[in-house]
Amino acid sequence: MNGQWTRRAFLQGAGATTAAIAFSGCRQPQAQTPTNPLAQAPEIEPVVDPASLEKPNLTIGFVPVNDCAPFAIAWEKGFFRKYGLNVILSREASWGNSRDGIIFGRLDASPVVSGSVTNARIGAEGARQFPLCAAMTIHRHGNALTMNRQLWNGGIRPWHSYNGNLEAFGRDLRTYWEKSPLDDRVWAVVLSSSIYEYFVRYLLAAAGINPMSQLRLIITPPPQMVSNTRIGSMQAYMVAEPWNTRAISGNEGIGFTFIQGREIWRGHPDRLLAVRESFIQNYPKTYRSLVKAMIEACQYCSNPAHRSEVAAIISQRAFTGAAPKYTQPGIVGDFNYGGFDNQVRRVNSPETTLFFDLPTSVSDVAHDHSTFLWQSESLWLMTQATRWGQIAQFPKDAEAIARKAWRTDLYRDIAAEMGIQCPSEDYKVEPSANFIDGTSFDPSNPIGYLQGFEIRAGAAQSFYLT
Repeated sequence: MNGQWTRRAFLQGAGATTAAIAFSGCRQPQAQTPTNPLAQAPEIEPVVDPASLEKPNLTIGFVPVNDCAPFAIAWEKGFFRKYGLNVILSREASWGNSRDGIIFGRLDASPVVSGSVTNARIGAEGARQFPLCAAMTIHRHGNALTMNRQLWNGGIRPWHSYNGNLEAFGRDLRTYWEKSPLDDRVWAVVLSSSIYEYFVRYLLAAAGINPMSQLRLIITPPPQMVSNTRIGSMQAYMVAEPWNTRAISGNEGIGFTFIQGREIWRGHPDRLLAVRESFIQNYPKTYRSLVKAMIEACQYCSNPAHRSEVAAIISQRAFTGAAPKYTQPGIVGDFNYGGFDNQVRRVNSPETTLFFDLPTSVSDVAHDHSTFLWQSESLWLMTQATRWGQIAQFPKDAEAIARKAWRTDLYRDIAAEMGIQCPSEDYKVEPSANFIDGTSFDPSNPIGYLQGFEIRAGAAQSFYLT
C-alpha cells in the first residue's frame, strides 16, 4: 500500500507540474510582461550612464506571486533606469524555472527561494553543484501554509487558536490522519530544498510527527496550488501570497490559512536576488547598479504609504494577474486566516511582509534591515538540509560556503555607497522566541543544534503514527 500511495502522490505532483507548464505556455508570458526597456519611467534621469556598465541590458526573472513587488516597482518607478539598466522582465512558471534560468544562462538574475543558493553550492539531494550567489534578500515573511476544508472538518484550526500548544496540534492532526486514507497526507511546497519544505517538516516534527515517514510532499508551482487543492490532488500547501488569501472563504473557498511562515521562524529570509558567481566577477559595475535599484525598490515597497499602490501594481496582468483583494492583504498587512465558521480571523501586522524596515519585534540589532543577508541564516539552511537527509553531513567548510554564497561583504559596500548603515557582524544568534518550538539557533554550534532534534534523518525515532 505504501508503494502505491507514494507512486500516486508522485504522479499527482508530476501532473500538477505538467499542467503548470502547459498553463504557462498558453499564457505566452513574453507578450504580457514588460519588455520595452525605454518604457521604464522615461521621466527618470539616470544617475549612471548605461555606457559605463559592462552589461546594461539585462533579462531578469520573476514568479507571479507577491514576491515580484520589488521587481515590478523597480521597473514601473524607474529604479532600473536610474542606475543605467535596460531590463526585460521574464515571467517564470515556477521557482524551479526561476533558479534554472540563472544556472543555464537564460536569465541574468532572478529571485530564488531561500535555500536555493546554499543548496546549489552544497549539491543537496545529489544535484550538480553550481556557484550561485546572492548579496541581498528581496523580502522576509509573506508566505503561509494553507489547509483544505477536509482538515478543517477534521478538527484542525489556525495555529493561533492553539495558543502555542504544539502537542495539541499534533494530537489533532494525528487523530485526523488515523481516520483518513493515506492519500489524505499529500501536501505541496514550491520547490524541494526550499525554506518552505523545511518549514513544513520543522512544524510537523515540532508537533511530534515524523514528516519523513508520515507525509508525502510534492512540488507544485504557485499558480497551480489552489486548483490542485480543489480537485483533491493535495490537502495542504505552503506558498507565498496571494495564493493563501485566494483560497479562503469569500474568495475561492477551498481552504484556510493554518499558519504564516513568520510564526514558524520570525524574521526568516524568503526570497534572495540570485546571480551566477561569474556575473559578479565579469560585470561588477552592472551588479552594483542592479543591487542599488533593487534596494531602492524594496525601500519603496516598505513604506506604508505606498503599500496599497504596490498591491495594485502587482495585480496587473503583466505581474500576478490577481485581483487587488488577493494581493493587498499580504502587502498591506491586513491578513485574514479564514475558516468555515463565519468567524473573523483578521490580523493587522506590519510583519506580514517585510521589504526593508524591520520592527524591533523582529530584530533589535542596530542597523538591521530586511535586505541585509545574515550568513548565519545560510548556516541554518544547511542544518536543515542535513537534518532531512538532503546532504550526508553538515559541511565542514560551511562558513566558507556561506561566505561565498551570501555576499554580505558586497552588500555592505553597495549599501554604504547609498548611505545605508548595516550590522557589523555576519552572524547572529536566533533567539528561542523567534522559533515556534522555542529552540534557539547558535551558528557557532550547528552540530549541537542538529543533535538536539529527536526527529531527523538517521536518528532513532520514537514518534510513530498508527
